[in-house]
Amino acid sequence: MVILRNYIQKRIVPFHQLIAGIFFMSGGRVRTTTLVDTGKNMSPSNNGGIRITRDKDGSKVTSVLATTASYPDQTEEISYCDTKVIGNGSFGVVYQAKIVDSTDMIAIKKVLQDKRFKNRELQIWRKLDHCNIAKLRHFFYTNGEKKDEVYLNLVMDYMPETVYRVARHYTKNRQTIPIIYIKLYVYQLFRPLAYIHSLGVCHRDIKPQNLLLNPDSGVLQLCDFGSAKVLIPGEPNVAYICSRYYRAPELIFGATDYTVNIDTWSAGCVLAELLLGQPIFPGDSGVDQLVEIIKVLGTPTREQIREMNQHYTEFRFPQIKPHPWSRVFRAKSPSDAISLTSQLLEYTPSSRCSPLEACAHPFFDELRVEGVRLPNNKEMPKLFNFSAQELSSKPSFSPSYSPLVKKHQSSTSLASTPSTISNQVNTTDSNKTSINISTEAS
Repeated sequence: MVILRNYIQKRIVPFHQLIAGIFFMSGGRVRTTTLVDTGKNMSPSNNGGIRITRDKDGSKVTSVLATTASYPDQTEEISYCDTKVIGNGSFGVVYQAKIVDSTDMIAIKKVLQDKRFKNRELQIWRKLDHCNIAKLRHFFYTNGEKKDEVYLNLVMDYMPETVYRVARHYTKNRQTIPIIYIKLYVYQLFRPLAYIHSLGVCHRDIKPQNLLLNPDSGVLQLCDFGSAKVLIPGEPNVAYICSRYYRAPELIFGATDYTVNIDTWSAGCVLAELLLGQPIFPGDSGVDQLVEIIKVLGTPTREQIREMNQHYTEFRFPQIKPHPWSRVFRAKSPSDAISLTSQLLEYTPSSRCSPLEACAHPFFDELRVEGVRLPNNKEMPKLFNFSAQELSSKPSFSPSYSPLVKKHQSSTSLASTPSTISNQVNTTDSNKTSINISTEAS
């Protein structure tokens, strides 16, 4: 493996250094699109419209005029208290707070906003409506400490846990996550992926940290659309995207014409991690990442390399045989779980199992059994209320397609396409719709 690592270091890294250099000069992780019309929400009157008061107990109460996330734009005052930081990173800061005179808890993601651009995360997120996607409730702008510094605040429902923290809890206690939870969580990851992919949206940062959980109800919601983008064929995208352990091989190869299948690879990495109790491809760099992938999948063929990035077809890689999947996982790992993982972690992007096909995989059959309940004996969350939009990515999957519904059901009613989507998309053919958002190479 040292020889393989050295080879990749010499042949692959120079190209990536060029890509990284271009990316760095462009300002890093690009999330915006050209601002044609800033609109009323970027007006000075709304940037600093925060009022700070104290309640009867002396606690700080923040009141702000916020815009509702659903269309059409409406403003309303929201007041919240008990604010505390629960997360931070290069993207900004996330706060937890409580709505005044209510038990409702919210999370507020605060990100620096370039006034010259629209925020792509806001553009995309407010058009999404799915039970397994964190619901954006409001947004508002605030002034920063520096002159002309403006922050965008995204308000969503608070979820107490993430798949990352739950998995880490089991690992610290030298336990494995009960397989029923793995099925439940991963299934609820594939559903929103099927939904956003049908709209042409690629999340580009699928990882356990971005999978919110309510441990009591078993509901999972996908969050953080800061890297999300509507992918348009023929338009280039940055290759330096997605967190390293979950980065698809075509991204490591520097592809700029990738598809939504990079999300599918990431989802496969999440499934494998839950089964293993640790990341399946724990590389310390792009080179290490590719070495870890080759150690499991073997050396990609010339055709597979061409499918990932046609500019690499002349390169010769040391020949490494694939490692049997049965030896990658624990001896007691379900065979159908291993089967699904192998269908997701394919070199050739188009050969990967689609999210909707994954939902129909036998690995999830236990979720379709009549009377199945959560380990805490509560009812399962809604798992089979597929919308027309979700199913549009696979027209052959009808509303009564048996692998997608409970085994005791002969059919299920087809949920209507959410109005917040249908009113904001352009029809591209008889089966699919897509969000119409202007894009740039990012």
